Amino acid sequence: MPTLLHLSASPRGAASESLLLANDFVAAYRGAHPDHEITHWDLWDGTLPQFGPTAAHAKMAVFAGQDLDAAQRDVWRDVTAAFARFDAADHYLFSVPMWNHGLPYVLKQFIDVVSQPGLVFAFDPSSGYRGLLRGKKAAIVYSSAVYAPGRGPAFGSDFQTSYLEGWLRWAGVADVRTIALRPDAVTGDVAGSRATAQAAARAVAAGF
Repeated sequence: MPTLLHLSASPRGAASESLLLANDFVAAYRGAHPDHEITHWDLWDGTLPQFGPTAAHAKMAVFAGQDLDAAQRDVWRDVTAAFARFDAADHYLFSVPMWNHGLPYVLKQFIDVVSQPGLVFAFDPSSGYRGLLRGKKAAIVYSSAVYAPGRGPAFGSDFQTSYLEGWLRWAGVADVRTIALRPDAVTGDVAGSRATAQAAARAVAAGF
């Protein structure tokens, strides 16, 4: 059974624009694909492992083909379990608010946890990186409260889309579709932009 995994990066619950828009996507996806399984990973729920010094040393040991010590094996077990949860899905939905022109740190933490040699990527000294998440596809819901294309640099910059979409394609996910909720570039109003984004979310979900 094909599976859609929704990874939500906002801690704001019912007040989150990105999460509400993702819920519109999920409802439309469920209607279009009643035989698919839909799961949700709230990245703020405490199940995402930390990626600190021991994990970093473990990653480099794996990269070098070296044995792990006991502490490294423990943390590596948590890392590979997080990756397995991610990799079990065929399709991904990310709901991503803009924080300081970029991603919430918990989403960057997720990326750092799962982006491991032999899991998300392979590396060859002569040809470089090769993404291993082939055959999967992703939809991304972006939101921002101030930034919008065309508003000028005083309203912020977009490091949100380039980073996340760049990571997905580096990881091997070639099919990436996006929905963005931005304030109107002239008035700053969100209501009209919200209606447009909701329609886009339903359309993308129906054809996903």
